Amino acid sequence: MTKSSVAPVVTDFANEVSQRLERLVALAGDGGLEAAIGLMTKAIEAGAVIQAFGTGHSEAFAMEIAGRAGGLIPTNKIALRDLVLHGSMTADALGGSSLERNPEVVAELWEISPIHPGDAFVIASNSGVNGSVVGMALLAKEKGHDVIAVTSLEHTAQVQPKHPSGLRLSEVADVVIDNLAPYGDATLDMPGGVSVGSVSSITSAFIAQLLTIGVAERMNGDGRVPPLYVSANVPGGDEHNHALERKYEGRIRRGT
Repeated sequence: MTKSSVAPVVTDFANEVSQRLERLVALAGDGGLEAAIGLMTKAIEAGAVIQAFGTGHSEAFAMEIAGRAGGLIPTNKIALRDLVLHGSMTADALGGSSLERNPEVVAELWEISPIHPGDAFVIASNSGVNGSVVGMALLAKEKGHDVIAVTSLEHTAQVQPKHPSGLRLSEVADVVIDNLAPYGDATLDMPGGVSVGSVSSITSAFIAQLLTIGVAERMNGDGRVPPLYVSANVPGGDEHNHALERKYEGRIRRGT
């Protein structure tokens, strides 16, 4: 493919991404993220942590929330692979998509995760219908936790729930944030009836950063210094991070 044939497609995709980011900026400017920011700030200021969960490519959202430079230290990422690393399953269980669709895995995943009273959950799923995602949200609500969902409202409205409850993630959460991805995620139609240029990972990562920034600003406004990570690749970064991580020993898990 020549440079001239690539450029229009790249420009089209850039436009698809940028107009969605602009809508998210407008949403934040209009206070549309304040409910989620408030729940997250309340949890952290009470000494609790943010539990981030996503399966498939939505795990990238959880990685934006938990354990990265410029991010909040009192955060924990829950992942399906924890069932192998810390639970009873073998690595064979991680193949394919059957695990993320299985609501029965949530009970063990909950038991092996460092979840405590007062923790707030931020759960991402583009489709918002897989059994493990909906199951985690339902269990969190059952146990008295606040739940924030990041999902595609356009996509989830057009697919059938896979959880026995018949519910979607957006129908369980206390606060729902639309990641603005279209049905099917991809934005550019190609010859042959296929599409390319998925956007949910990009918009969801942007939402994760907007939430993190919002919590940091809210804590500053409350007269607190937000517990934020410094890059481990700058002098003193490890020392700063480890000192703050020790305050949440047993509450957060890193390295998985």
